[in-house]
Amino acid sequence: MRILTALTYYRPYYSGLTIYAERLARALVGRGHQVTVLTSRYDPSLPARELLDGVQVIRSYTLMNISKGVLMPTMFYSAWVNIQKADVVHLHLPQMDAAYIAWIGHLLKKPAVLTYHCDLLLPPGLIHSFANHVSHLANKISMRYANQVVVNTMDYAEQSLFLHQYLPKIRAIPTPVELLTPTQADEHSLKLKAGVEPGQRIIGMVARLAAEKGVEYLVGAMPEILKKHPNARVLYVGQFQNVLGEEVYINMLRPMIDALGDRWTFLGILPPVELAAFYRQCDVTVLPSTNSTESFGIVQVESMSYATPVVASDLPGVRQPVKMTGMGRVVPPADAHALAEGISEVLSHPEQYNGDVDALINTYSPQHTAQEYESVFREVLRNR
Repeated sequence: MRILTALTYYRPYYSGLTIYAERLARALVGRGHQVTVLTSRYDPSLPARELLDGVQVIRSYTLMNISKGVLMPTMFYSAWVNIQKADVVHLHLPQMDAAYIAWIGHLLKKPAVLTYHCDLLLPPGLIHSFANHVSHLANKISMRYANQVVVNTMDYAEQSLFLHQYLPKIRAIPTPVELLTPTQADEHSLKLKAGVEPGQRIIGMVARLAAEKGVEYLVGAMPEILKKHPNARVLYVGQFQNVLGEEVYINMLRPMIDALGDRWTFLGILPPVELAAFYRQCDVTVLPSTNSTESFGIVQVESMSYATPVVASDLPGVRQPVKMTGMGRVVPPADAHALAEGISEVLSHPEQYNGDVDALINTYSPQHTAQEYESVFREVLRNR
């Protein structure tokens, strides 16, 4: 099967959406399919074309950024040419270019499958407001021409004001999660890198330093946590410098984080084996996201797969991994006190938050996810 995938950012850009798309593309190639990715050349130093793990990546020239999106003058032509060669079109939303790509697919009688990752909610401002409106319009047009819509959980779809009207088209497919087994040497190396000392209780967070991730609530929870667990410390993994569109937020957080001193450490983006060792070192990980731009949180399943419990916000979709496994606590979003209580409870009674790790790993394996998508692609091809 020839699958054309389109999304705004792809490897080496780092976000939950790009990680999802990359893992799925590789798994589909592993199942014998031909996968081509259309994306932005957001960094001029990136090649216009390259083969990555069997996936053909085509990057369109980027004229300028519009909020968190990009303007790609050549994307229409590239989509037109490559859709003709494809059997099925796969779009990852939110994506400003999705509307005309879905329309081209419809015009050329190629079925379209959309993966709706999350809502796009940008901060106030003229440019952000414009981007919000364009994205919402693109979503509506894309949905009109979609043959099938995939989401991470039906919980998110049923609670979304936008997705609720498209429920007959929607199907939930587990998010792909890749796991590595770190060696003792890997774990020792990570300890040295992070400066982990004996007796410390490690609270982990994995995310871009972005407003919707609710980092300020973890910062605000730390004084209360430290009263009960004086040896607690946050290790933060992910991009924390030069995060696109988050400059004001990061500048606001900086003095608050600095005030915590050695109780907060940024580790940056870790390679996969170091990330696996990181999860093993954590006593608990947190996902304190605040709004519907977070629809699931791959990092939760990653953490639980290494038997590390999670404290997550009580948001549609985000709450599902904890509820399904019992491996953690769900707390109200945007509430530093509730977050502190949840983290402290898990640190005090870790034995209460065990779960079936093997079943979790099987459910969220990339191979299982690719098999589910393959079934969807074949179905829309039969019904076109």
